[in-house]
Amino acid sequence: MTKTVYKAFRYSIEPTEEQRDLINRTFGCSRFVYNRFLSEWDTQYRNTGKGLSYTRCSAALTELKKTYDWLNETDSTALQSSLRDLSAAFHRFFQKQNEYPVFRRKSSAESYTSKNNNDSIRFVDKNHIRLPKLGPVRYRNSREVEGKIISATVSRKSSGRHYVSVLCECEVSELPATGKTTGMDMGISDFAVLGDRTRISNPRFSTKLRDKLAKEQRRLSRMEKANIDRYDTVTVNGTEYRKPIYKRPLSECRNYQKQRIKVARIHEKIADRRRDFEHKKSTELIRKYDTIILEDLDVKGMMKDHSFAGAISEVSWSEFTAMLEYKAEWYGKKVVHVDRFFPSSQMCSECGCINPAVKDTRVRKWVCPHCGAQHDRDVNAAINIEREGLRLIGV
Repeated sequence: MTKTVYKAFRYSIEPTEEQRDLINRTFGCSRFVYNRFLSEWDTQYRNTGKGLSYTRCSAALTELKKTYDWLNETDSTALQSSLRDLSAAFHRFFQKQNEYPVFRRKSSAESYTSKNNNDSIRFVDKNHIRLPKLGPVRYRNSREVEGKIISATVSRKSSGRHYVSVLCECEVSELPATGKTTGMDMGISDFAVLGDRTRISNPRFSTKLRDKLAKEQRRLSRMEKANIDRYDTVTVNGTEYRKPIYKRPLSECRNYQKQRIKVARIHEKIADRRRDFEHKKSTELIRKYDTIILEDLDVKGMMKDHSFAGAISEVSWSEFTAMLEYKAEWYGKKVVHVDRFFPSSQMCSECGCINPAVKDTRVRKWVCPHCGAQHDRDVNAAINIEREGLRLIGV
């Protein structure tokens, strides 16, 4: 059985100076359109309790281009995409899925999305991709694209590198059933422990580059402090803050910008390594198991504990879980969530006795006070999660 899905293929691109200038102008125009209509939407919402709509904003954009000719220099579909982003942000706000939309500000990391109208986005050869207004752009061909091209998102990272993410409509086939089910206890010392006692070690990418990152961040901090002329006091909502006044704008300090890029590239390397690891492991698990059972972790609440926040952000449970879910949907597998309050770690997998002493996360091995069974904390939790998940789905 096959189904239609949307896949994104990301490539590193190497635009020329002229193309880089046009990309930066497109970033600025997209940000201007978003902020302009956010202001109008905000005024309408506060006066009437109702916002605008994408259709009304799109019609107004046509008139706005007559006032600001420089908007016509960039890709029109990128400006339309900004309006769609704004409309989606308000829709999520009204559905109580996120906070009230805020204005976009200029930053070192930005992006815009172009639609593929009349084959305006296509691969010219193995080294060039054609993008609206930009023409052929050199890219690094790391993998073959699949399916019909829908859109392309051009982005610039804080490191200054440029990427294009090509969204395609693809046909995928369900993977053959294996008849296997597993529970998964996600942790910090081990990335995950499965119900069959398999352990997935935590690669700790941030820890491996921690010393180098700290060294470069200290250099960056010293450069910034050396450029501070004095401090002014500003009051925001009744609270006073010290605002640094620089001798020169940091954007004009060449050595500072070089050092900022060094720090940004270390962060980018950590993120790329983590994403690569999670993609490989999630695909491996989806191929091996028909049903994967997880705990519904309150990651946001757990991050409030500052003693664990760094370690929790390093393992990136939420991103990994999202990968498992959409890949399971693609390939005909199933991901089941167990309630976050289910006492998977405290329950003895042999007799079902609850041991409150195991609430202490420092307890890694324990003996059941009722039946005397010896347990490894993570393995025991994975077994309990698997059983509870099977009970929920009626197996």
